[in-house]
Amino acid sequence: MELQDTLALLHPAIAIIVVFPLIGIVLNRALLTRQRRLQVADGEKSKIPPVVGSEHVAIGNWLSRSVVGVALLGMAYPIFSKMLGNDTLTKEPFRVFFVVAIFLLSIASFTLLFKARVKLWRGIFATFTGMGLIILGFQPEIFRRDNEWFVSHYYYGITAALLMIFSVAIVPDIYQDKQNRWRTAHIILNCFALLLFIGQGMTGARDLLEIPLHWQEHYIYQCDFTNKTCPQPK
Repeated sequence: MELQDTLALLHPAIAIIVVFPLIGIVLNRALLTRQRRLQVADGEKSKIPPVVGSEHVAIGNWLSRSVVGVALLGMAYPIFSKMLGNDTLTKEPFRVFFVVAIFLLSIASFTLLFKARVKLWRGIFATFTGMGLIILGFQPEIFRRDNEWFVSHYYYGITAALLMIFSVAIVPDIYQDKQNRWRTAHIILNCFALLLFIGQGMTGARDLLEIPLHWQEHYIYQCDFTNKTCPQPK
């Protein structure tokens, strides 16, 4: 493998090494937190320590950081590698600087989201981060599989990342809402996010099979993918 092939593997490698283990830990703490809350509500003395709630929030924040970070990394490689290959800086200098600015704005907004306490600012930083991801995702260098969006690794990933951003933004509201409306929304949306993560594992494995090594691209892309045939080697 050449250097650019190794760089292309950073996104799936970090997802496997960091994101998916965190998903399991967060899910475990979520189930324990809910079980303890129900036991206390029924007047039982729970054997589950109270610390599981704070652990769920803390590890959930790390999961959100990892998901958004991996999403940005997954888009950064194809965008900048193709821009360099196509000499986009010379042809479209404004778009190159715009994309760099959006990356920096997204990272800054997501960082500030964790520090914001006022609801308005949390909403602003969450919106800026989400908009940044969407704008970057719709750059022409990104392969989105628009014609098969329902099995698209990109659409699954960007939706999961947006749900993680939303989860971070509503954490203070969950604890302040006595009617548990935000908690219910959090549970429903993150159950959906879990399904997306499962889909990410499947679509990501499929896409790795479809992406050739750099030196194989010239031959592979001559294949007729509709009829599943490739030119005979000379």
